[in-house]
Amino acid sequence: MNPIIVIFGANGFLGRYLCRHFARNGKEVVAVGRSRKGWSGDGMFLEWDGKTLGPWALALEGAEAVINLTGRSVNCRYTPRNRREIIESRVAATQVIGEAIAACKTPPKTWLNASTATWYRHAEDKPQNDWLGEPGEGFSCEVAQAWEDAFFGADVPAATRKLALRIGMVLANEEATVYDVLRKLTIRGLGGAMGSGNQRISWIHMEDFLRAVDFAINDPFLDGTINVTAPDFPTNREWMKLFREAVGMPIGLPAMEWMLKLGAVLMNTETELVTKSRWVESTRLRDAGFRWRWGKAAEAITDLDARRGLEGFFHVASERSAGAKVWLPAATR
Repeated sequence: MNPIIVIFGANGFLGRYLCRHFARNGKEVVAVGRSRKGWSGDGMFLEWDGKTLGPWALALEGAEAVINLTGRSVNCRYTPRNRREIIESRVAATQVIGEAIAACKTPPKTWLNASTATWYRHAEDKPQNDWLGEPGEGFSCEVAQAWEDAFFGADVPAATRKLALRIGMVLANEEATVYDVLRKLTIRGLGGAMGSGNQRISWIHMEDFLRAVDFAINDPFLDGTINVTAPDFPTNREWMKLFREAVGMPIGLPAMEWMLKLGAVLMNTETELVTKSRWVESTRLRDAGFRWRWGKAAEAITDLDARRGLEGFFHVASERSAGAKVWLPAATR
């Protein structure tokens, strides 16, 4: 029997790409989610409510890896109710997965739990890394801390290696994602600096995200927390210029702080998602030997233009071989 990968939150943005990725690479995929809507159709789907034990727990027996991505979207207004639901959805799901693993006769080899690169304090002069980074303040940091506390507080067998993935902004050319929204704004001439324009962007190409998850599963010495971001940290001003160049738009009207606040209300979201600086370095991945295929934002943004949607993304990937390029230092490419 092929190794089993159990993915919680399988019908979400990252979940459906992971399901397709592992299925294409010969794994037995068990997709767990509240609804089939959004699921890629790969593997076997099991429903759950995100907070109570159920038949899905049997799938964890002897699994090669369990990946938990469950959590209410942060793309909303931070009302008291939404704040509570955002935190509770992550904590409850993580706790019940921990209970299920603790009850396994043959526990999973690895448990990867999503976290976020917003955990860190913003530093003006240097990126935060996963060896010496300092925790930040604000609601996003509270969410990250509560999520990780639930994860590392789960009492599971020592045989299960635990790894929290502090993920940056993942780029894929799919409807309503960050890449899609910024590209459409740019095409309309609205791709200028947002707010001060000095806030840093921590991001990662979807292909490198999938490869980083593989790498983490296969490296038995990685545990604790790791940052999952690219080794390139453009400012928002530089970031938007790259999108303008990618779509051939010579102008980009800037958005002042008051414009962003008004737009956030109209779009039922928060300006923090745009204006907060995220300057995070993946030191542990690099030191462990991981090499990025898409280490520069300009190359990543251009590549994704031809990879629309889940089918387009994997169709392009299947047409080419990464070869030695993946392992060459960025400076030699």
